[in-house]
Amino acid sequence: MRVVMTAPLLLGLLALSGVGHRWLDILFQFIAPVLLVTAIVTAVLAVARLWTAVWQGLAATVVLACAVTPQWFPASPAPRAGVPVVRLYSANLWALNTDVEAITASVAAANADVVVLVELGDAPAARMDQVLAGYPHRIASPRVNRSSGAARSVIASRWPLTLIRDRPDGLHAVGVTVRTPLGPLNVLGVHLTRPWPFQEQWGQISQTMALGAVIADLEGPVIVAGDFNSVTSGRIGRQIRRDLGLHPAPGFPGTWPTAAPSAFAVTIDQVYRSPDLAFVSRRLGLPTGSDHRPVVTELTLAAE
Repeated sequence: MRVVMTAPLLLGLLALSGVGHRWLDILFQFIAPVLLVTAIVTAVLAVARLWTAVWQGLAATVVLACAVTPQWFPASPAPRAGVPVVRLYSANLWALNTDVEAITASVAAANADVVVLVELGDAPAARMDQVLAGYPHRIASPRVNRSSGAARSVIASRWPLTLIRDRPDGLHAVGVTVRTPLGPLNVLGVHLTRPWPFQEQWGQISQTMALGAVIADLEGPVIVAGDFNSVTSGRIGRQIRRDLGLHPAPGFPGTWPTAAPSAFAVTIDQVYRSPDLAFVSRRLGLPTGSDHRPVVTELTLAAE
């Protein structure tokens, strides 16, 4: 049992070290559920009075909690008082998802101002007026044929949109400028490749660099939402914070997979903001039939 409790301790220490090797980074994606399982196992060991293993479990729990803190409790400025709040709904719908009724109900229940949908398959795309009822302004990326199902990304809004046209090759994204009560707000919906199996060895890194090239040309506040296939404390999350200057919303509870309770899920569906914005709230939306849970965030201008 002592050997078993050493494994989560080692994982936490490696995560805190900041090592960026791709194979270790895949393990780091699961820091949050490992923390919860370790805490539960440690409690069971305490009941069994296996004190050596308990102390190891407590050490592992503390180290894992430190490693997961950037995901669950990222630093955020205070919201500016007296200014409007924009509600954003973002979801990976899974290209083969045909549950249009669930998607429609989830979007409607969120009552968002802006909707970002990635991996939107043919079934909901054919009934777009139903799925996005109440959102007259819509911009979609081209339909892409993939072995895992044809898909596109869509941003819809209650307010007028302008397409952000520059999109480097290799980045599956759609970008718009929304005319909000806060002023012009740049919103990008993205879907990064998986960490494994890679489309290319540095697929996620190169796509994040391409995203940075888009953001560098934008003026005003920026929101980037979608499926990053990485937690915010992983190497891609660190790259986004360091090189793009964007900051994540809190990442608990988790978004993937829906087969697991949300407390034990991994938060790879993210919302990032530029420093001039502040998060007011973050919660999960109703199920859509996808293997990802949707995310509902509220944002406003940051206090000066």
